[in-house]
Amino acid sequence: MSLKIRLARGGAKKRPFYRVVVADSRMPRDGRFIEKLGTFDPVKPKDAADRLVLDTEKAKAWIAKGAQPTDRVARLLDGLGVVKREAQNNPEKAQPKKKAQERAAAAAARAGKASEEAPAA
Repeated sequence: MSLKIRLARGGAKKRPFYRVVVADSRMPRDGRFIEKLGTFDPVKPKDAADRLVLDTEKAKAWIAKGAQPTDRVARLLDGLGVVKREAQNNPEKAQPKKKAQERAAAAAARAGKASEEAPAA
């Protein structure tokens, strides 16, 4: 049985509220879970004390048993110092796509051609 520590969504429309739960990976997101570890309220400010309420001892115990946290939960656990997460960086994501690169190259060529034709004063 593959265990995941993940978020189960609750709350109203446009007002999310999450429970941090340990569940079988085959269960649906908001479906059956094994144990509730805490809550996460993303609507509250980042510096609010009750934005993330989590039993860190239970989380450590489940990780020791082999439960894998999802990316978002790993990020939350890293903020509490429970688990160490490597920073993810994808510098290629910020690069313009093919068409934008072609337009930029064409604009640079036009600018270069215009500066050559301009008379030196």
